[in-house]
Amino acid sequence: MSEDQRLLRVDIVAPDKRVFEGYAIGLRAPGIDGSFQILYNHAPMIASLNVGSLVLTLSGAEKVIFATSGGFIEVIGNVVTVLAETAEPASDIDTDRAQKAEQRALQRLQNASSDLDRIHAERALERARNRLRISMTD
Repeated sequence: MSEDQRLLRVDIVAPDKRVFEGYAIGLRAPGIDGSFQILYNHAPMIASLNVGSLVLTLSGAEKVIFATSGGFIEVIGNVVTVLAETAEPASDIDTDRAQKAEQRALQRLQNASSDLDRIHAERALERARNRLRISMTD
């Protein structure tokens, strides 16, 4: 890659596999305190990620969208590393499966017998709805 292309080296890693490895013009991520964007020559940083969409803009303005359920991101010298709890490309999301997960989470929420059960059900519902929302953007 030549310096004049102004690209970021991006690695997205989930616990079970490397999800993406390549170059991008920019990356938008769901930070704990709100969404943020990383472009060429971004200041070094480490940030926590929330449930949401991770959007890569590739050369040619093509966008690749991932559903993520949290994790961390590190930026050092035009290299972006995402350590995600989960990162699923929008094109790989099974909408029927995501809808069933949403229904299961709603059922768990209705049947929650403790605060901890309710918190777990709410988080499962948030993840399922995120996957549904992202599957419809592809």
